Amino acid sequence: MSRIQIEGLTRRFGAVTAVDHVDLDVPDGDFLVLLGPSGCGKSTLLRMLAGLTPPSAGRILLDGRDITATPPRDRDLAMVFQSYALYPHLTVARNIGFPLRARRRPRPEVASRTETVARVLGLEELLHRRPRELSGGQRQRVALARALVRDPGAFLLDEPLSNLDATLRTATRAELTELHRRLGSTFVHVTHDQVEAMTMATRIAVLNAGRLEQVGTAAQVYDEPASVFVAGFLGSPAMGLLPGRIEHVEGSLRVLAPDVDIPLGGPDPEDAGREVVLGIRAEHLLLVEPTAAPRPGAALLRGTVRLVENLGSEEVAHCLVGDARLPVRGPRPLGLAAGDPVTLTTAPERVHLFDPASGRRLVRRPASAGTAAVSTHVPDLSAVSPS
Repeated sequence: MSRIQIEGLTRRFGAVTAVDHVDLDVPDGDFLVLLGPSGCGKSTLLRMLAGLTPPSAGRILLDGRDITATPPRDRDLAMVFQSYALYPHLTVARNIGFPLRARRRPRPEVASRTETVARVLGLEELLHRRPRELSGGQRQRVALARALVRDPGAFLLDEPLSNLDATLRTATRAELTELHRRLGSTFVHVTHDQVEAMTMATRIAVLNAGRLEQVGTAAQVYDEPASVFVAGFLGSPAMGLLPGRIEHVEGSLRVLAPDVDIPLGGPDPEDAGREVVLGIRAEHLLLVEPTAAPRPGAALLRGTVRLVENLGSEEVAHCLVGDARLPVRGPRPLGLAAGDPVTLTTAPERVHLFDPASGRRLVRRPASAGTAAVSTHVPDLSAVSPS
């Protein structure tokens, strides 16, 4: 196992900054997923870790040793490429053992370690085949075996599941997660697929335009997104976002917008007049019966259904509230159709608040004496950092 520390890592291609001053600490045995849209810099960051792309600034430490200028072969890191990069003329056994032969290890050792790794990944029956005779999932496992046979300090995986069909991708995700659990090795995995990230990672690092937006567990980045970008990127459908304004109404704070009224509580008018961005997950919005009386203290949103998607066991209704689109997810059938007016509600604590200028999440101010029940819902003026 190995600890990887990234300090101020930057990579520029001419006038374009692909990776912008990224700081990350990957502990021993971590399964860190670098997640983000295409072009966000995640593969460039991984290639710098592997030594395939030199950084423009910053440094990389492996177990406290600076390896920023160390050649790839001397880094004790194994990389699995998106294309698998198998040698088509070699058998599976010789593909797996290639890194050991390149290091001139004794032939009996190469054979023994190849057989051991093949057994771990269920490749014993395929050792005499060539890559063209394998399925995509089998090739992916051979690429993993070739990395594993070296017994590296850490594994670097560059979207290794992207070439697999949906069913095989699901099965291979489970295999990779189980392999990580058995080995206890450090994994750094690049993907743009949020399902991969949420199901496999011990921690997720979300990148956007070369910058680190947030680092945390799957639950943290989903339940407490650090920015508007993370809120809109994670989730299917993505979190609904709309502009609002904090107002002091009849002794308490509320977030108001066209067809939106969300109580925050708290008698302190300090944040009154502040513009915010509201965020609400689709599963946290509930339909209110037209004849039902509003529940005291509940948030209310009114809009019109624009589209209803059938997802099998669930439906997603895309509603227009003011000028913003908010998705509502629930068991099928929701009983809605395009054009229907809707009234929605949610618990105020399910509402996320973001600063419209910086896009950062607004934290909640600690409760003061005598107002503990309400003051925790008041947004602080400071915004959270990525980690």
